[in-house]
Amino acid sequence: MYNREVFGARLRELRNEKKETQRDLADFLGVKQNQIGEMENGRKASTFAKLAMLCEHYNVSADYLLGLTDERRPLRKGEAL
Repeated sequence: MYNREVFGARLRELRNEKKETQRDLADFLGVKQNQIGEMENGRKASTFAKLAMLCEHYNVSADYLLGLTDERRPLRKGEAL
């Protein structure tokens, strides 16, 4: 089941692994920096378009990022999110 807190924690973990700041990620997504903080703290959700961008950027499935699976598998070229 989808959980905003799991989504936020995984987003923060992926961002930190890439050594990106919230500002870096905000610039990539075309949003304000505080929106990244709100997503990471479970107070705000992402749009489908931004979710797709995050999955491609961090090379993880949407199921993983949304907390529907704990399997952190990379996307394969041409694979649906």
